[in-house]
Amino acid sequence: MNSMELSDLQQKIETIQKKWEQGDNDAVFEGKNAIEAVIAGLDQGKLRVAEKHEGDWKTNAWIKQAILMYFKISPMADSSAGPFSYYDKIPLKSNYQELNVRCVPPATARYGAFMEPGVVLMPSYVNIGAYVGAGSMVDTWATVGSCAQIGKSVHLSGGVGIGGVLEPATANPVIVEDGAFIGSRCIIVEGVQIGEEAVLAANVTLTASTPIIDARTDKFTVTKGYIPKRAVVLPGTREKEISGGKIYTSCVYIIGERKESTDKKTSLNDVLREFSLSV
Repeated sequence: MNSMELSDLQQKIETIQKKWEQGDNDAVFEGKNAIEAVIAGLDQGKLRVAEKHEGDWKTNAWIKQAILMYFKISPMADSSAGPFSYYDKIPLKSNYQELNVRCVPPATARYGAFMEPGVVLMPSYVNIGAYVGAGSMVDTWATVGSCAQIGKSVHLSGGVGIGGVLEPATANPVIVEDGAFIGSRCIIVEGVQIGEEAVLAANVTLTASTPIIDARTDKFTVTKGYIPKRAVVLPGTREKEISGGKIYTSCVYIIGERKESTDKKTSLNDVLREFSLSV
């Protein structure tokens, strides 16, 4: 899709959205062709909900608006896959062989999600608008929520929950950058971004408000919403004073980082041994 076609499609979606917000429900159905073109572009990997430009991620709100309108124009319908039957508005993705993606039964991805070659879907779920990079593993019972962006050579371990977001359209999706390792039962939601080659131990929970405490220096620093490149992260708690006494609230600690001097596989093994992480 060239820049002129992209600009025209964006303008059409934004016009439809404006009319819809003004109470013209017919505009959504009249704009069906443009809406379906966006979803087809997502399904083919020609469009992405979020893209990286000069080091920063930009969310394409108009594409998320098209997804929301696609739900409105899509009727409920029966569908089946082998012995499984479904009743939903969004059909299942089905072109795995063409994409060179391994999909292990009963893994499910919705139409409008895209996986690059070499992705492995163990029994898992990938929602509409999501993007999974080449060579990544979505392990058993892991979920990739709507519009989440997963990089290349990422491992989402068993039971990982990557949150989805459609509304508001301007909200940033969860982003896991290339080479990251997400330990079992981790939860990442509310637009949190995981930097390249970061390692999260099992059971890390990250929301937009979770304190991220960098314990690599004498004076701890606290941030939110972003895990730096190659950081090694484990779950924790910190003390909080309330009127009735002391309680302990959730946080995460950055306790080290992967070494650039080793390749990814060796680096990951070193991390697991050095920091005794559960994954």
